[in-house]
Amino acid sequence: MIAEFFLILLLPAALIAAAGWDIATYTIPNLIQLVLLGGFLVFALVVGMTFTAFGGHLLAGILGLLFGFTLFALGYVGGGDAKLFACVALWLGLSDFASFALIAALFGGALTLGLLFFRTLPLPAFLTAHGWLMRLHDEKGDIPYGVALASGAFAVLPYTDIFRAGFAG
Repeated sequence: MIAEFFLILLLPAALIAAAGWDIATYTIPNLIQLVLLGGFLVFALVVGMTFTAFGGHLLAGILGLLFGFTLFALGYVGGGDAKLFACVALWLGLSDFASFALIAALFGGALTLGLLFFRTLPLPAFLTAHGWLMRLHDEKGDIPYGVALASGAFAVLPYTDIFRAGFAG
């Protein structure tokens, strides 16, 4: 029952909050990453994750952080996106790391192309009062990649080892 709470409520809520904040402000608060980190530790204890499995999840998180901050250093993603990628990688572990990264990249490409197209269209006057929408419409604006990361996590989550572990008991 407790494991299901983390998979059905806490993890999705944190991902939705990250995506929403990123759309509205181009930032992802550190509190969301802390919730994901703490939530994973409690989840691992609740499901009785073995030391080896936990090590694989930890390694995935470290690889996600290295990969994310490499992309950040190159200017492709923001710092919050890099940290979110690492936190989701921690949750999914090594066995699902590659599929998450690939799906998130595909969602990121689609999001980028969609926003680039959206930015070529004139924005109706009644929508110009919304600051967050104006930022999204700005042709020099960033891409809220947290949306792609959250979408990628939602797409692969039902097929992951943690999903099976969370509903095994």
